[in-house]
Amino acid sequence: MTRRAFAALTAMFGMMVAACATVPAGSAAAGERHVTVTTAEGAADALLFTPAKGRAPGVILFSDLGGLRPAIADLGRKLAGDGYVVLVPNAFYRSVALDGTAASTLDYPTRSKQWRGAATDAAVIEDSKAYVAYLDGVPQVDKSAKLGVVGYDIGAAYAFIAARAVPGRIGAVAAIHPLAVATARPNSPHLFVNQSKAAYYVVMGKNAFEREPGDKTDLEKAFADAGLKGTVVVAAGNHGFGVSDNPAYDAASADQAWAAMLALLRSSLK
Repeated sequence: MTRRAFAALTAMFGMMVAACATVPAGSAAAGERHVTVTTAEGAADALLFTPAKGRAPGVILFSDLGGLRPAIADLGRKLAGDGYVVLVPNAFYRSVALDGTAASTLDYPTRSKQWRGAATDAAVIEDSKAYVAYLDGVPQVDKSAKLGVVGYDIGAAYAFIAARAVPGRIGAVAAIHPLAVATARPNSPHLFVNQSKAAYYVVMGKNAFEREPGDKTDLEKAFADAGLKGTVVVAAGNHGFGVSDNPAYDAASADQAWAAMLALLRSSLK
């Protein structure tokens, strides 16, 4: 065998080993592209981020009510760099097209009424099934591992719903400064955690906890009653602390929540 042939064979073998390996945390994100996920009601624009090499667990990342935009894309990119295949869908595709390149200028009350109004529980359940199926079709996803779901603000409620929609695949839910995960409504997401099989990490903003301190107790009770691993903590920062373009952004609280979220994913996505 010539030296050149041996080198080529060695390189090929290295690529095969990399393709079979699970990506370690801290790897650089290598790929990102716009994709379209076919759902029961249409098609959702999304961003897909993949690590530098090998296979990795998949994670769905749901945005806050600001929608898919550069600050949210940065979170997906960062999570891929930590060793995950990350799908960041436009959860509000029924109301608006968002590709992550710019923030919407629509006012908050309109977004809350129109975008959130169209993303009903039933709709999010069906969408979540589509997102899971899409991730399971991505070659870089390690399908022997469970999937994770991360949600910010109202995206945390969608993360809870996703774990209920596909309990056999979703092993971890991280809810960062959540909105509407524990309410007095009969469809409150916390009432249905017993339909999931996930481990949960919830970190509330300080002012949200001060406004509704009972939410923490309700969540802890729901996890305990369901026999699920669930951690609920209160951050030093206020609601919105985890997203860089939010006026309440707090880097220290965001970093602490990120570290805890990574610990949850590493321990649960097996």
